[in-house]
Amino acid sequence: MRRTALAMLTLATAFLGTQPATAATAGGWEPAPSTPWHVAAGVRCDFPVHGEPVVDEVERRVLSTHPDGSERRVAYRGDLVIRVTNTGTGAAYDADASGSALVEYRPDGSQLWAVHGPVFVGVGEGQGTLPRGLYIVDGVYTMDISATGYKAVHLVRGTTDDLCARID
Repeated sequence: MRRTALAMLTLATAFLGTQPATAATAGGWEPAPSTPWHVAAGVRCDFPVHGEPVVDEVERRVLSTHPDGSERRVAYRGDLVIRVTNTGTGAAYDADASGSALVEYRPDGSQLWAVHGPVFVGVGEGQGTLPRGLYIVDGVYTMDISATGYKAVHLVRGTTDDLCARID
């Protein structure tokens, strides 16, 4: 546990840097609701999948902004459970994605996530260090999302749970 806390502190310190606080930092937490989604067969799983939050208490706080006023660093926290359903068979699984994350939004459209706890990650064919699929990635890790959507997950300590296998 001590190593996990130290690793997360190291990630957060490196991620946040020493940029001075802005007016956005003074703001409080605000709701960040998730929306239902649907993907066709072959996009993430071999079958069509629907996802919908059944518990959604996620909130976010803008920590800093770019010179143009767009969000630069945003913290996310809160309970999130997503019901993932195989729409071909009706099989479903409630996935706990209640982790916390610090996200850096870069001007080129790429993102860097520093995560602690479970977060929902969808990966397209050839679009990540994980195979095509839907996952709960849990632990301490970073996820670098390129401007083209490639997701590089770097686990410091953690696990991946293949949701497609759970509802096949």
